[in-house]
Amino acid sequence: MRDTYHEQLDDILAELERMTRTVSTAVRRSTTALLEADIRQAEEVIAADIQLDAAGEGVEEKVFELMARQAPVANELRMLVAALRMVADLERMGDLAAHVSKIARLRYPASAIPAELHGVIQEMASVAGRMVDGAGDVIKSHDVDAAARLELVDDEMDALRSSQFRLMMDDSWPHGVEVAVDIALLGRYYERIADHAVSMARRVVYLVTGELPVAVGGTAAGSGAGASAPSPNSAN
Repeated sequence: MRDTYHEQLDDILAELERMTRTVSTAVRRSTTALLEADIRQAEEVIAADIQLDAAGEGVEEKVFELMARQAPVANELRMLVAALRMVADLERMGDLAAHVSKIARLRYPASAIPAELHGVIQEMASVAGRMVDGAGDVIKSHDVDAAARLELVDDEMDALRSSQFRLMMDDSWPHGVEVAVDIALLGRYYERIADHAVSMARRVVYLVTGELPVAVGGTAAGSGAGASAPSPNSAN
């Protein structure tokens, strides 16, 4: 019975890792949809978000079943609690990737992003995708050092976000208010994806060490991680 129980615990972690790969694919495909005005990919990412939510619900059901039947203690309980929180992170990241695709859909058949701004969006998407992949690797390996390194990658995202604001606030900005709003929203979406990846990595640290890491600014891991990012009203 205990062997089966621990196999079920391992299955939950494996499903969380698979969900990170799904999110990573969604981030990359939504960015392609955005930059290439690819309506097919945009619609597919939006539709796939429903499947990601269903996968998350499946993990939650398994967690609650184990809690009810096995009365987990110590590290087992930490793992199940962390899994529930990571499901929420993953579902939110999927929502954010879908929001990127919704901007692509909203502006179709035109490209939402002028060609000269593709670089900054591509960089932000690349960093976000790397961080989601990194979170999946940390779930698989339980590598606390790798979890800490994701914080450094998050600094890259913060620097890109600052650069993005400088572009929009410059007096020579030539693209008008609509593009500025889209760029601001997109930057927020990618930034929040990165934040959720860091949150997941911190939960793995909690799982391994039993201690909740302290985020930059002194807040506990995951505080605010479920905060909602704005979505374009007309894209909902």
